Amino acid sequence: MAKIATIYHNPRCSTSRKVLALLEESGVQPTVVKYLDTPPSRDGLRKLLDDAGLQPSEAVRKREALFKELGLAEATEEAIFDAMASNPILIERPIVVTDKGTRLARPVESVREIL
Repeated sequence: MAKIATIYHNPRCSTSRKVLALLEESGVQPTVVKYLDTPPSRDGLRKLLDDAGLQPSEAVRKREALFKELGLAEATEEAIFDAMASNPILIERPIVVTDKGTRLARPVESVREIL
């Protein structure tokens, strides 16, 4: 079981809170990155997505008002990535990193794959 983890977390998100609780119940005391306060760098975001095997369109918050405002439904992957890097509210959460891998923990149970 992974003992070291980082969670890119938004405490206002119920899914993010559930994943944090699951990690703690599993004996993992994760490093919590409140990514809206401390967003990943462009390179850091690229690495998170690459390590999770996700395209930007698979990790963007499509229900966020800004997604529609920026016209991202028809945008290229690179344009979506640029929007996410500039507006961290568009990054889907939570993303969990352990020594066993990186997952966008949706559904919550998917994080078990890397514990």
